Amino acid sequence: MNRAPLRRSILAGLMLSLPVTSAFADVISDWNERAVTLLLAQKLGPPAAERVLAMMHLAMFDATNSVEPRYAPFLTKLHISREVSKEVAAGVAAATVLLASSPEANAPELKQALSNDLQRVPDGPAKEEGIRVGETVAAKILTNRKDDGSAAPDGHRPITTPGVYVPTPRLVVAQWPGVRPFAMNKADQFRPEPPVALSSSEWAHDFNEISKVGRFDSKSRTADQTEAAKFWISIGGDVFYPLARALIAAKKLDQTDNSRIFALIAVARADSLIAVFDAKYHYNFWRPITAIRNGDRDDNAETERDPLWRPIADTPMHPEYPCAHCVQASAMCAVLEAALGTTTFSEISMTSTTAPEAERRWTDLKSFINEVSEARVWAGFHYRFSTRVGREMGYEIGKYVVKNLLRPVESASK
Repeated sequence: MNRAPLRRSILAGLMLSLPVTSAFADVISDWNERAVTLLLAQKLGPPAAERVLAMMHLAMFDATNSVEPRYAPFLTKLHISREVSKEVAAGVAAATVLLASSPEANAPELKQALSNDLQRVPDGPAKEEGIRVGETVAAKILTNRKDDGSAAPDGHRPITTPGVYVPTPRLVVAQWPGVRPFAMNKADQFRPEPPVALSSSEWAHDFNEISKVGRFDSKSRTADQTEAAKFWISIGGDVFYPLARALIAAKKLDQTDNSRIFALIAVARADSLIAVFDAKYHYNFWRPITAIRNGDRDDNAETERDPLWRPIADTPMHPEYPCAHCVQASAMCAVLEAALGTTTFSEISMTSTTAPEAERRWTDLKSFINEVSEARVWAGFHYRFSTRVGREMGYEIGKYVVKNLLRPVESASK
């Protein structure tokens, strides 16, 4: 990889009159927040956005771990002096991945952010070598993920009969089941059992529940439930990563451990989305708006058709089963629980772009996961059995990632 263009932009940025201090405040969290904000502004959906975040955090981890090796690397472990600035190495790794993964219009902003960070570190060999390490590690990550299937064309085949019209909007990431996972062996490794049978009492119960509480004008849904439903319509990292940043910051970890936890979270979330879209497009299970408007065709005497039913907002454009929000929340929280050794914490609050006046609060991981899951029922998007399966699936993926990736050196050698 040719480092000259990036190096020249960094040196130009150093001419700005900014104060110089000895180190970054928290380079890992800082770049996580920047990346989440950038990807949200790009309107990049969760699977593609989480892929970029996983690449970025793995690059930051490998760069940091090369300077202070305590864990098995993801791809790269450079043999370098410990005098290298690991803050510079991690920041350059993050910026390099984002620059390669973002539209050219974002390049000036990213380069400026990196230049501002680098100016806080005194010039010298430690800084220069940190730049080299960050660029080298990022280049290896980018090369590794170049042909991972994320850019494959959408070949989804709508199910119909000859001559019968079906809605034609393009589905969301129909190619994602073919994306190569970061930690899992294959996309269907955690594929769940099929959805419940339409003839079952569980189907009737969950159908009738969401028909009542998930309807856009439901009288069965409380004001708090409506607020939560609207809050969790948001799909970006801005409603997940603030929780992780707050919990990790409270532990006051060093950069190496910090980079590892963020990398594990990002990988767990990225792989959980590969797994959940594999299941979604494999089972192709109908959404509530389709099922409820066809409640007289499921051969279940306990369900009824509601021809005017619709959810609280537009239904996501991909199959229903299992719940993707639930998978993402559980995968992240499984990593946090394993890494931090607890499920409880001091109260943390967050806001959401889809419910800007709301502020939701939690004091433990289980209530966080539960609210995410319940909100998808209250919004009219997911049946209760789908949220249960999504939670279980995400938790198993999170545990698998922690067990198999970036392990302590003594454990990795066993």
